[in-house]
Amino acid sequence: MAGRKRKRPPAASPGDEPALREDPGGVSPGAELSRYFTGEPDRRLGESFFDQPCTGLAKALLGQVLVRRCVDGAELRGRIVETEAYLGGEDRASHSAGGKRTERNAAMFMKPGTIYVYPIYGIYLCMNVSSRGEGAAVLLRSLEPLQGQAQMRGLRAARRKQGARPLKEKELCNGPSKLCQALDIPRRFDRQDLASDPEVWLERDPQSGPPKAHQVVAASRVGIESHGEWAAKPLRFYLRGNPCVSVVNREAEQRTPSTR
Repeated sequence: MAGRKRKRPPAASPGDEPALREDPGGVSPGAELSRYFTGEPDRRLGESFFDQPCTGLAKALLGQVLVRRCVDGAELRGRIVETEAYLGGEDRASHSAGGKRTERNAAMFMKPGTIYVYPIYGIYLCMNVSSRGEGAAVLLRSLEPLQGQAQMRGLRAARRKQGARPLKEKELCNGPSKLCQALDIPRRFDRQDLASDPEVWLERDPQSGPPKAHQVVAASRVGIESHGEWAAKPLRFYLRGNPCVSVVNREAEQRTPSTR
């Protein structure tokens, strides 16, 4: 969520696709149903989760699962593996730098858990989540696909040049605009409440707990080189060793002990 446009991510092809089956309860034929989740109501993350300082939320989001319910009832899921914190008025790389409020960035000043979707290059979108703090929000940079990979691949292919090489599974959501394409995140989600929206939400991963401290790498953010000292601040967080991370920073990894 930098103050300037990000570099266009490299084109990215197919891993093993999960089996599809029909839902006798009315989901359209071919819609993929969860093999990881049971829909337990207490799995969804509520308002209290988002109400924390920006850097804390950026780290807490790692390992959580972003869910997108499509119009046909199918649910797409991806584990968050990379985030960036934008701290509000003090942060010169933020859209809200200096306390600037516009029609575009209004979601950044709304309650924690508000979705902020903004366009880049006029055609791509990025998804953010507001946190505690005036004008502070977290950019979702990369996901590890968990469910609906076939549909994600189709959504990504629709936005790529004809004849482009097929995407590996790790490339489906390994960038902020890629994840918006793969999960069909539209601009209309801007200012929606991630704690209560019926089409998109966060869940705890039932197969793994929160990442350990040594698994989280703190590195500089991507695409904000013109913002002086703020370009070097370690406000990007990612899961060490995850193949879906968009940009690996070896120097930052060396500063982060790999074991306790």
